[in-house]
Amino acid sequence: MKSNVGSVDKIVRYVIGIILLLLLFILKGNARYWGLLGLIPILTAAFGFCPLYRIFGISTAKKEDKSEKKN
Repeated sequence: MKSNVGSVDKIVRYVIGIILLLLLFILKGNARYWGLLGLIPILTAAFGFCPLYRIFGISTAKKEDKSEKKN
């Protein structure tokens, strides 16, 4: 699993995930469980890998410089 989530992308995912998780405490009834969707961006940020990015060939992670790769 090659990392395809960059550092800024990770921060945005954490913030969105936390906001969604807060819905568990803000909303009433069964609608509150939509907040569990916040786990998805938090987990993709934690692992640094997004399956949808892979499907669409997107990567926000910094590419390795070829000169650094040799050393």
